[in-house]
Amino acid sequence: MTYKTILAVLQSKADAGRVLDCALPLADRFSAHLIGVHAEAIPVPYVTPMGFPDTDFIAASAEQNQQRSEEIKTLFDTRAGREGVSFEWQAMENVSGDSAVSALVAARASDLIIVQQADPDGESGAHANVETLLFESGRPVLFVPYAVSVNCAFKKVLVAWNGTQQAARATFDALPFIKQADETEILLLDATDSAQQDGAMAGVDIAAALARHGANVTFASQASGGVGAGEAIENRIAETGAELLVMGAYSQSWLKEFFFGGATRTLLESMPVATLMSR
Repeated sequence: MTYKTILAVLQSKADAGRVLDCALPLADRFSAHLIGVHAEAIPVPYVTPMGFPDTDFIAASAEQNQQRSEEIKTLFDTRAGREGVSFEWQAMENVSGDSAVSALVAARASDLIIVQQADPDGESGAHANVETLLFESGRPVLFVPYAVSVNCAFKKVLVAWNGTQQAARATFDALPFIKQADETEILLLDATDSAQQDGAMAGVDIAAALARHGANVTFASQASGGVGAGEAIENRIAETGAELLVMGAYSQSWLKEFFFGGATRTLLESMPVATLMSR
């Protein structure tokens, strides 16, 4: 398995550079085709007090949207052309102007989606729109932090393993990164005994499976120490110097995490490194 089609979701000029800083070297590394996607809002008709549509306002809005889209396209084309990778540009429109929503069709035909983490201090809708890629694309999403620089060499990978379907999917979706990494650590938090498995042996199977692919795998099982799983994962990232976190998204109820918090919600809001999630 490798990545041959990579989708870069470019919401704005502000995040385009950061996303491309990761997407371009990855496209080069895997000899992948890179698709850049950006959407603008469909101009909303404005009606004058007399009840007539303001055509000048509509035309001005459309022109502004077109200019913004062209600026991002120019940035994408220039940088992709300079890197010498295979690439294409897709400009779209929708009611909200959200690029993540418009990217869904292309996302389902891609091996990997790259998008910037939503700014926790930004619009609340931005979270839901970016997370649409997780819930509806069926493909792995690589989130680039909005506030910190990222080393996309991904020489040290941390897999947050809890034995769920989501964790398994994310782990194998990240296999191209894991196989090329210098080291991959499987992190298990608060392992317990169950009818299917001794807590002391939890995570051993996935570590062995990755090792058969030639990955250099280490294993760590530890107690969370009374902090939330998300915070414990962040602490482990700091301790190990991991450059990429791999985890399943919303392995418990989405509504439960939305109202009460959870590892996925914590990492989506305070993301210390690039994070690959699958669901």
